[in-house]
Amino acid sequence: MRLVIFDVDGTLVDSQQVIHLGMTAAFEAVGLPVLPKEQVLATVGLSLPVAMARLAPHADTSVHALLVEAYKDAFTAARIKEFAPLYPGALECIEALSARDDLLLAIATGKGRRGLLPMLDTYGLHGRFFSLQTADDHPSKPHPSMLHRAMSEAGVESERAVMIGDTTYDIEMAVAAGIPAIGVAWGYHPVEALQNAGAVQVAQDFSALSAAIEDWAV
Repeated sequence: MRLVIFDVDGTLVDSQQVIHLGMTAAFEAVGLPVLPKEQVLATVGLSLPVAMARLAPHADTSVHALLVEAYKDAFTAARIKEFAPLYPGALECIEALSARDDLLLAIATGKGRRGLLPMLDTYGLHGRFFSLQTADDHPSKPHPSMLHRAMSEAGVESERAVMIGDTTYDIEMAVAAGIPAIGVAWGYHPVEALQNAGAVQVAQDFSALSAAIEDWAV
């Protein structure tokens, strides 16, 4: 068996709108100035405590904790289908890969389960992924803990696993775990940054990604 591990935000789901809405609500709730979308999206992929520390570096840890909870509440209340659509071709790619008997799929995301599970429900993706690794149980990316756990659960060695992601945090996590990473060009970090971080390839769309995974799985 081989294991294909996907990031979520910026890779499968275009969640920039809902993420920025959640961050706006969180910062307003604690009385801090609202941040521009570009600054918020630069932290996508990190666990929420780490992201909040970067976005509000002059606030203390108690404020960071309040920001995390306010963001979770705002994100949970958001209308996912309206503000966080799947990227074109994502569903078809996941369905095709999950139908293969030589592949297992997993998720490694900076989201918590509270954010991930409703999203999987919304798009009918429960049951497609053998392993769900979230920020609830691991250090923030780019620490490789999520990938190590996913490989352990699947019984797959590093040479038979690949990471798919849109940020340098995803690529650096894969490099740290000793597995190849395929970047995607439609997410939140530039293609050049993904290449510099160590991506073996950067797919321009889901058709190219499916072909890249097919070539890797041979």
